[in-house]
Amino acid sequence: MTTGAALGMVTLAGVAWHGAPPWGQAGHEMAARAAVTRLPTEMPAFFREAGDRLVYLNPEPDRWRVGRLREMDQAFQYDHYIDLENVPEGALEARDRFDFLRQLYAAGLERPERDAGFLPFRITELYQRIVTEWRLWRSEDDPGRRAWIAERIVNDAGILGHYVTDGSQPHHTTIHFNGWDRDTPNPEGYTTDNGFHARFETAFVTTRVSDADVARHLGTAPLRSVAGSARAAVIDHILTAHAEVETLYRLDRDVGFDPWEPADPEALEFAAERLAAGAEMLAVLWWSAWVESATPLAPDRRGGGAGGVPAWLPEAGRP
Repeated sequence: MTTGAALGMVTLAGVAWHGAPPWGQAGHEMAARAAVTRLPTEMPAFFREAGDRLVYLNPEPDRWRVGRLREMDQAFQYDHYIDLENVPEGALEARDRFDFLRQLYAAGLERPERDAGFLPFRITELYQRIVTEWRLWRSEDDPGRRAWIAERIVNDAGILGHYVTDGSQPHHTTIHFNGWDRDTPNPEGYTTDNGFHARFETAFVTTRVSDADVARHLGTAPLRSVAGSARAAVIDHILTAHAEVETLYRLDRDVGFDPWEPADPEALEFAAERLAAGAEMLAVLWWSAWVESATPLAPDRRGGGAGGVPAWLPEAGRP
C-alpha cells in the first residue's frame, strides 16, 4: 500500500503509515460530549460530572504524536488504526497484542506493527484498566486515596474515548486510509487523493457537522452493557465501521465532502452517524466498565486481581 508523501502521512520503505489526526479535535470532542449525555444516573456522580475533562481528553493521544520525540511517537502511533485487509483470518482472536504480532510475523507482513495496527487491542487494554480501577475505587475506604483513584479513572476513560471514536471512522479500519490504495484494483474510480483523510474527518467535520447533527443519531433506549464481553463488542464496532469504507468513498466520489460548500445532506448524515456510533460505543464501554467492576476477580497466580498490588511470589516465575 504505497502512496506519495502528503498532508498527515509519511512514507517509509515504500509503505505508507497513518499520520493524519483521527477525526480532528472537533470531531473527537463532539463524540465525547455526545457520549457524556448517554451516561446512566447509576454511575457515580464524580464521573458523570467530569464531562468537560472527558471531552478535553478525547483528542489527547493525538497530542502525543510528535515525530521528533521518536520513542514516544513509535510507542503509540500504531494504536490508532487496524488495517483489516492485512490481518490474517482469526488473528483478531489473539490473546493479546503480542500474540497478535506473532501471528502477523508468521503471515509474512514486512512490518506488522505498521502494516496492521493495534486499534482493537488498545481499546480492550484501556477498558480492562478502567475496570480494574473501578474495582480499586469500590474497595478503597480512605477518602483521599479514593479521590486519587477517581482521577485515574477519569483520565483513562478520556483516553479510551479517543481510540473508540477512531474505531468509528472507516479510514481507520482499512489500507485505503488516505485515498484508495493505488496498488489495489479500483474499478469504481474512487479517489486516490492522499488528502482525503484530513479533508473528511478534520476539515469537513469541523466546518459542517454540529453537536446537534451528532445528537440526532444517538440511541434513546437505556444504555446496554457489554460487561464480560467487551472485547467482542469492540471488534464488532470496528467491523461495522469497516463495512462503511466503500460508502465513504462512494459519497466522496458522488457528492463530495467539501468543507467550503454547503454540505450535501447524505454526506452530512454519514459523518454525523459515524461520530454518533463512536459516541454510543464509548458510553457503552464507560458504563460496562462500571458494571463489570462490581464482580470481584479471584487472585491470579501472582496475587493480583482482587484489587490489591500483586504479591510477587518467587515460585510464580515471570508473568
